[in-house]
Amino acid sequence: MNKKIAIQDTYGERFQYCWGCGPKNEEGLHLKSYPTEDGKQVVAKVKPAKAFTGGVPNNLFGGMIAMIFDCHGTASAAFFKHKSKGLELMEDTVIERFITAHLEIDFKKPTPMDEEVEVVASLEELGDRKAIVNMVLTCKDEVRAKAKMVAVAVKDNM
Repeated sequence: MNKKIAIQDTYGERFQYCWGCGPKNEEGLHLKSYPTEDGKQVVAKVKPAKAFTGGVPNNLFGGMIAMIFDCHGTASAAFFKHKSKGLELMEDTVIERFITAHLEIDFKKPTPMDEEVEVVASLEELGDRKAIVNMVLTCKDEVRAKAKMVAVAVKDNM
């Protein structure tokens, strides 16, 4: 049986401290993104803490939704690039890191608090250094937000 490996756990040492997804940020959210078996999508599930309520009580803060898209999208871009090279995600993988160049979000419905949200990412386009990733955030089986991200690979000297 194959062990599921979170993309964020394959980031190089200096990239493991992001508040949203860094495994080494003690106070962070620790978002984890996992490729599907066929490698065509990447999925993250998280139940944000009550502190992240928005301006309307009992609904998730839109900034938190943006952060979830940000972290999940860049991880997804890294995976899609890795996969395009014919490589598998292994425990000893040190994956190429991507960052957000552009993030566009359409908020469809309020996202309720105290519920798990799921984000599914799929690849629209992949270039040498750029990936375009589409994402859908659902909660309680309803689409709550959609996003489109342009992510770029981090240069070695960054």
